[in-house]
Amino acid sequence: MNFPGLVEMHVHTAPDVRPRRHTDAEVAQLARSVGAKAVVLKSHHVPTMERARQAELATPGVKVFGAIVLNLPQGGLDPAVVESALKQGARIVWMPTIHAENHRRREGHNDGIVTVRAGRVVAEAEAIFAHIAAADAILATGHLSADEVPVAVAAAAACGVRKIVVTHPEHQVVGMDIEAQRALLRNFPVYFERCYAQPLGGGRYADNLETNLRAIQALGAASTILATDAGQLENPAWDECWANILNYLREAGVSESELTTMCVANQSYLLGLAD
Repeated sequence: MNFPGLVEMHVHTAPDVRPRRHTDAEVAQLARSVGAKAVVLKSHHVPTMERARQAELATPGVKVFGAIVLNLPQGGLDPAVVESALKQGARIVWMPTIHAENHRRREGHNDGIVTVRAGRVVAEAEAIFAHIAAADAILATGHLSADEVPVAVAAAAACGVRKIVVTHPEHQVVGMDIEAQRALLRNFPVYFERCYAQPLGGGRYADNLETNLRAIQALGAASTILATDAGQLENPAWDECWANILNYLREAGVSESELTTMCVANQSYLLGLAD
């Protein structure tokens, strides 16, 4: 598989609290081998800015970006943590994922980080959005629910955030159907992340390619970001995930121009990368 200029904005790497298929450096090396331009390292548990810096230094020719996910190990919705992360080069700030109230509730727990209360984002979230806007960074919606995502997007836009990505909206923990996505897109210039890997529970994963194709056909390439969300031992190697994505979409009739939009152009805009 070779796709010059490819940009990956969602891959999980080692070290982590669970085994991962690739280390930071291995993903960077794989990215370079397929002609990729950049990759963003994601961890549910720790910021990845310093790790990204080291991986990039070890892999000339590929940009490696760090990010932060606002889960409990990072203090949850802590504006000071976000401000510090952005100053250290974080390019994506994910709202809570595995520790979000919505995620925890779906696992049968009665706790979790609250982002939206009584139809409004909490004050800490607004302060975080202001920091993201000032840094011209990317807000990703994490594991907020389908009802919470539009509230958070509207609040972020009101705070001046210009780059917003709806994290794997079709994932069962988010559960945002196409009509809800269409309604959101009518009001805000958001991007929808379409990921290869989707969990089925019990340590099992399945590709999400047919669902991704239907979403692209419904909403178009201009609002779509393709990503893997890979790194689990149960899923293929990172470059194999991308080969599967590209082969499937090409066979389904998606054009090379559309693939470039969804694999290169949209991500390059969001990350501030030159063409």
